[in-house]
Amino acid sequence: MTRWDIRPQGVQGQLEKTATKAGDVEKALTALLTHLQEAAQAAGTAVPGSQSEMTVPGKRGPDNSPLAQKALGPVAAGIGEFVEGKKKDLTDIAERIEASMTGAVLATREYIEGDLEAAKQAQDAARAVNLDVLRDLRGKQ
Repeated sequence: MTRWDIRPQGVQGQLEKTATKAGDVEKALTALLTHLQEAAQAAGTAVPGSQSEMTVPGKRGPDNSPLAQKALGPVAAGIGEFVEGKKKDLTDIAERIEASMTGAVLATREYIEGDLEAAKQAQDAARAVNLDVLRDLRGKQ
């Protein structure tokens, strides 16, 4: 990159907007997971009532009593598989948000300090969603 023209106040304004939207995403995902959990619990099972709860072998509760677990029905199992299947996508979303925001902050800081190579390194790490590099760079503040 041969030329940079960053307006730190503009970056700050965009980061504030992004942080607000990221908070909205977090709230929506939390609500989604809560609703999915409630749906799984309300879905019931396909087993008779006396078999709807079973003891988990080798597990004990805080009071040393046998640990019981409710049987899962097919709907609850399907919801669980759905959530498990989406876990990577949800993690990727969070990592991309963190990388873009951290990269913008670090690149702007290095730009202000005149270190364009370090600014480019932060920008490249954000683009690659390399959180380890970004966290190391952030630690060098």
